[in-house]
Formats: sequence, C-alpha cells, structure tokens
Amino acid sequence: MGTTAAPSQTRTPSRQASARPSGLAPVHRRALKHPRLAQYHRLTLAVLLANLAVLAHSLHRGSWRLEDGSALSGTSALVLVNFAAAVLIRSQHVVNALFRLAGRGPRSWPLWLRWAISKIYHVGGIHVGAAIAGTAWLAGFAATATAAHRRGLHVSAPVLATAHVLVALTVLIVVCALPPTRRRAHDLFEASHRFGGWAAVALFWVLAVALELDHRGAEPPLEALASSWRIWLLVLVTASVVLPWVRLRRVPVSVQRLSSHAAVATFDHTTPPLGANLGISRSPLWQWHSFATVRTPGRSGFRLLISRAGDWTGRFIDDPPRHVWVRGTPVASLARVEPLYERIVYVVTGSGLGPCFGQILGSPVPIRLVWSVRSPRATYGDALVDEVEAAQPDAVIWDTTTRGKPNLLRLTVGACRDFGADAVFVVSNEPTTRRLVHGLERLGIPAFGPIFDS
Repeated sequence: MGTTAAPSQTRTPSRQASARPSGLAPVHRRALKHPRLAQYHRLTLAVLLANLAVLAHSLHRGSWRLEDGSALSGTSALVLVNFAAAVLIRSQHVVNALFRLAGRGPRSWPLWLRWAISKIYHVGGIHVGAAIAGTAWLAGFAATATAAHRRGLHVSAPVLATAHVLVALTVLIVVCALPPTRRRAHDLFEASHRFGGWAAVALFWVLAVALELDHRGAEPPLEALASSWRIWLLVLVTASVVLPWVRLRRVPVSVQRLSSHAAVATFDHTTPPLGANLGISRSPLWQWHSFATVRTPGRSGFRLLISRAGDWTGRFIDDPPRHVWVRGTPVASLARVEPLYERIVYVVTGSGLGPCFGQILGSPVPIRLVWSVRSPRATYGDALVDEVEAAQPDAVIWDTTTRGKPNLLRLTVGACRDFGADAVFVVSNEPTTRRLVHGLERLGIPAFGPIFDS
C-alpha cells in the first residue's frame, strides 16, 4: 500500500512536451509567472487601473460638478457598475459560461494561448478589483452627497443616510473578506458576505429609487424608474443573487464513513456534468461547503469525497446527516479546460484527491496521477484506493508515513517526461500549490492550481 507504481509501458511524449525546454524558461517568462504576478492579481490591478483612468479623465475634463448634479450622477453610476461586475462575475451561470467557452478551444492553438486561457479560474480577481473600486466610489459618492447637502443643493435625506450606511456596510464586508480574516474566521467571512450582501442589495434599491425620484423632473415616478438603466442593472444583480436560492432544495444523502478522516456522500437526485462542484449545507442560511462531484462511469447520481478539514467536515464525518440542502446549479471547475491538452498530470496531496477524483475515474483526456498522502489505505479505505488504482494503474502513490515527504517538483517533472504530458493540474493546500505551480512554470511547463479565491 502507498507504493510508487512503476509505469507498465513507455509513453511517447507529445509534440509539445518534447519541444519543452529542459532548463529554465526565459527570464521574461519566469518573471511573468511569479505568484505575485498571477492572473488573479493582474485582473484585480487592471480593474483598479481602469477605474483610476476614468477618475483621471473626468477630473481632467471637469465633467463632474456639484451644482448641476453631474458629480452625483457620475459617481453613482460607477458605484453601481463596479458592484454589478463584482456580483455577476461570481454568478453560477456566468462562471459556467466562461469555463464552457474556455474549454472549447482547439488543441491546434499555440500552447501559450491555451496556457493563458486555462487560467480562467482567476476571474476572482475581477470580483475583488470591482468590489474594492465600488467601495471607493461609494465613499466618494457619500462625500459628494454630503458636500452638496451642505451647500443647500437638492440631496434628499434618504439618499444621504443610505449612502453613509452603505459605505460602512461595504467596508465591513471588504475587511471580512481579506485573506487573513477569511483564513482565521471563515464563518465570519461567509456570514458577512451573505447577510451583508443581501442587506447591501436592499440598500442599493433604496438609494437607486431615491436618486431617480429626486432627479426625475416632471416625469411620472413609474416612468422615471422604468426608463432608468440603473434600475434595470439592479434588477439583473438582484436576479443573480436570488436565482440560486429559488432552486434551494433538501435532498437525501447516504454517507459511508471511510475512517475518522474521510467519508463518501452519495446522491441520486441528479447527475451533474463532469468536472462540476456542488455546494451543500446542513443549515441553508449558514455554512455552505463546496465539493467536487464524482461521477462513476455507467451510473446515475454522484458522490462527494469529504475529508476532515475543520469543524463542519468533522461533524459531517462523525455525525453523518440523512439529508442536506443544495442550491442553484453545479459550478464548473478547472477540469473543464482539460480538452485543451493531450495529456495531463494531476498532482494531489492528501485530501486533494476529492476535487479530482471524478477526473481520475472518467477524464476525457489521458491523465497520470501523482498522489502524496499519509497512509492512503488507512485514511481512505481499501475500496477507494483500489478504485483509484484500477482507474490509474500507473499512478504514483507516495505514502508519506513510510517514505517521508517527497520532492514534489522533481516527482512531477519526472511524471511529465515519462507520460509525455503537456500540462499539470495541482490540487493541494495554498502554499504547496503556489510553490509547485511557480516551480513548474519556471521550467516552462504549463501548471494550474486554483486556490480558495481563484
């Protein structure tokens, strides 16, 4: 158990793999692949710079003035556009559409282009950049409204009060979403995002309606609201927030406890597409946890492999439920871009097996598994490990209990060369994922590893 399986046959490397440089990639490519310059951070920066450009352009032209209300109109528009972008880019249907498009590219495209497209999971950077920019614009709007009110200009009390409450609320949500807060108090992050987000949407409705009515002139109220693009954009945002909850339902689940560390939850209410994640909850208003769905070829339904990683998962394993709540639709994962590559190496540590278990059993492209894990059979049971080995007879399963921690970079590079892989997917904890993806990309090997906010 937990052995390194030797390949049963020699693989012929793909054309891209054989052309890959054997040493370090060029300096400029290595610089662009540094974790601090990841697409996630680039997208965040791009959104912020775009907003700064709008601010500079408006100030340079002098197009925002208190007296005619153009300053209030301009800043309120930017508040709404940014927050709409932050919400919609996280919509289940938008995420699924983006991954669906990304996975449809032909393999004849240059490797550098497929490499860039496969980083689609970094769209969270747009969410972060737009949320920060929206909060900054909201603070600017509140300051502008306050200045206009002090000058005796027409700014109603509901607009002024709602703007200041929204500033406080959005700042609180942003602070609770910062990585240090999110890591140390995940429940606080989730509650602030959910309940604070709902409250913010309601307050944005109050603010938008009050603004439209304040500046409608002689136009009837209903006509003024119906003709406002701000109102219709807010309708779209609200629909995006509400839609998953419309599909909230309680479904039966059968839980098999593999060990004190892991369990398998089996569902038969639907059969999700390959490479999808599904959120489940025991109490729908509180904690939600997302897991990769595992489809067994030739069977309906799906499974979730759940490993102990905190209080919620620990309770799920120790006190398994008979029913759980699900909502919305399954959300696409990195696995959707597999068709862009000829052969893929999956590098997994510990319970990272769960997110890629479905791909191990039924990937549309040839894959090779490298799994570094402590006592795999004691932790996950003979049946599950046998299932993995049956699907992946050439898998490299490294038992850290008997062999110690491996040099994952060396192990992965060796697997790539033996298997002729042209991409590596990493599923591990955040530090290991960042380190391994960076190490592989420095060698010119396309590597991908989503983290908690990718």
